[in-house]
Amino acid sequence: MVSGRVAGKAALITGGAQGLGEAIAWMLAREGARVAVTDINAPGARAVADAINAAHPGQAFGYGHDVTDEVQWAEVVDRATADMGRLSVLVNNAGIGGDLRWLEDDSLDHWRKMQAINQESVMLGCKYAMPHLRAAAPASIINISSVAGLAAAPGMGAYNATKAAVWMYTKTIALEAAKHGWDVRCNSIHPVFIKTAILDPYVKMAGGDEAKAHERLMRGIPLRRIGEPDDVAYAALYLASDESKFITGSEIKIDGGLLAQ
Repeated sequence: MVSGRVAGKAALITGGAQGLGEAIAWMLAREGARVAVTDINAPGARAVADAINAAHPGQAFGYGHDVTDEVQWAEVVDRATADMGRLSVLVNNAGIGGDLRWLEDDSLDHWRKMQAINQESVMLGCKYAMPHLRAAAPASIINISSVAGLAAAPGMGAYNATKAAVWMYTKTIALEAAKHGWDVRCNSIHPVFIKTAILDPYVKMAGGDEAKAHERLMRGIPLRRIGEPDDVAYAALYLASDESKFITGSEIKIDGGLLAQ
């Protein structure tokens, strides 16, 4: 493995107390970046930062952060920039999944909650981080979307809509930055089923049998397996690094070949 691929970078990662966010924080820290881990679960964010610091002293910070709160976004971005000395990478990872909901069984409250966490938080992150990213250029925004933002499924209307919005919004921000001449790239990552808590509803539907749930999920995946958090973290590492300096407005599918069919 090449070491120090993001040495000198400073990244803010939302939803970092577990799952993909935690994996991305560890990956970037191992490769030389300072990381600010945020999560609505403040003790969890601090615990991840403490664990990273035990292995990589002084490289991590952990904060409580409700990504639907505009005031908190402004405060967290400023704090992270002050603590790390700069902000050159933003990873908008925080998000929620949910149970299947048919149209007539869905509610406006559920729809709005999904929009606020999965979609509006990305806009707020980009808005408040952009001045700091410009100042620390070359910089990178990485938005975690989903294969569900590229291909629809019945019963997933709210989730499909939010993840598709993140995909297209990513392209808009990429083009805006380029038009202004800012060296801030913006790309999206689209995972399929990854071994994180987002698969819990599927395990529940399988009567709590995780192996059975995973077997059902991987039937449509050509590589016939479920993804690991590091499969996504490696993509984030590439997009955070200057190795991807000519890539913006693009999407990376991490789906075991699902969308190639």
